[in-house]
Amino acid sequence: MTPTLISSTLVHKIRQPAATISGEHPALILLHGRGTNEDDLLEFVDYLDPRLFIVSARAPFRFDQGSGSYTWYEVQDIDTPHPKQFEESYNRLVQFVDDVKQRYPVDGRRVFLLGFSMGSVMSFAVSLMKPQMVRGIVAHSGYVPENTSLQFAWDQLQHLSLFVAHGLDDSVVPIHFGRRAHELLSKTQADLTYKEYPISHSISEQSLSDLSDWLQIKLAVPEDMK
Repeated sequence: MTPTLISSTLVHKIRQPAATISGEHPALILLHGRGTNEDDLLEFVDYLDPRLFIVSARAPFRFDQGSGSYTWYEVQDIDTPHPKQFEESYNRLVQFVDDVKQRYPVDGRRVFLLGFSMGSVMSFAVSLMKPQMVRGIVAHSGYVPENTSLQFAWDQLQHLSLFVAHGLDDSVVPIHFGRRAHELLSKTQADLTYKEYPISHSISEQSLSDLSDWLQIKLAVPEDMK
């Protein structure tokens, strides 16, 4: 039976798992980039593990009035979000993740975030502030939001898995932001996979294949989380 769409802090769409399993399904929450909407990343669903319960969220702020495009925050500088908008998006996303875990038929121990560009910034924000909320994240073409009021739990990341991907030719969020994320996370106990690709600000066939393989492996529940 298809679950009823819940009312929460973010507009969203769901995609039922294509595979049947015993027990609750792992969940993947998709977070789009600036200027798109909740339909954007759904084009990749068919390439992901069929056991996943997919939830695709819409950012809360209009990007261009009447265009159907949204943003998580306005940009003061490339790595400096508008403080109030960023705080509101962060708080809404935290509540949304909790609602997904509590109100959809998913395994709360296996909830992942997949963000592209600004969506990956939001993925970093939630997972580094509240690593207990998610099993792991895919952060593609984004950056760790250091220029915000968030105080990250760098010493509590031992159960967090991260797949961080970035394009060498990215002119929107240049490669040094990906390398900075790698530098910061390498100093922690997080389970980190970092990849660079000969692409611009985009998801390539190779990066999609790699992140899909990574997710498939990470769907197993670690022994100390059972």
